[in-house]
Amino acid sequence: MNEENKKAQEKEEHKTKKEKKSTRSKKELEAIKKELDVVLEKVEELEKQNEELKDSLLRKIAEFENYKRRTEKDQLNLIEYAAESVLLKIIPVYDDLNRSLEHIAETDNVESIKEGLKMVAEKFRKTLEEIGVKKIETKDKQFDYNYHEALMQQNVEGVPPHTVISEIEPGYIYKDKVLKHAKVIVSEDNSETPGSEGNGEESN
Repeated sequence: MNEENKKAQEKEEHKTKKEKKSTRSKKELEAIKKELDVVLEKVEELEKQNEELKDSLLRKIAEFENYKRRTEKDQLNLIEYAAESVLLKIIPVYDDLNRSLEHIAETDNVESIKEGLKMVAEKFRKTLEEIGVKKIETKDKQFDYNYHEALMQQNVEGVPPHTVISEIEPGYIYKDKVLKHAKVIVSEDNSETPGSEGNGEESN
């Protein structure tokens, strides 16, 4: 009987161990399943964030392309209509000139015509100065190849060599840039003549 009890007890213990092992395995599986569910949830969240970032990036790219197109269009308009502000200043002078021409046809008063044209010319000069255009000074100035273009030389007594004695065509400067060199006549170097100035070399 003792032997049978012992076997029964061993069998019961084996069964208990097996049940405990089975229970532990189930708990481990449940824990693994929970961890897997957490991982899958995180993966799903990351995929969602990835899609949101992708959509946001695509929107930013589209916005940048639109901004780029608008900027390019603005630059083209700026280049195409760059002279608009200048024209708005010049047009009134043009209108005054036309009115002067109409006045010429209506009057024989030469002095009145002269005064009208002088006023238009002075207004035009001031307009050019407002936009940064100035006439290059020439008469009695020392020849400077940066601003002057010598068409010829003349021997003039009492005038220092390389001095502008006459202007053929006026020159103009726009801000700090020469738009058009003044075409001038320059005095010759009279260094061989006693009492004259100069060193015999032209400054151009």
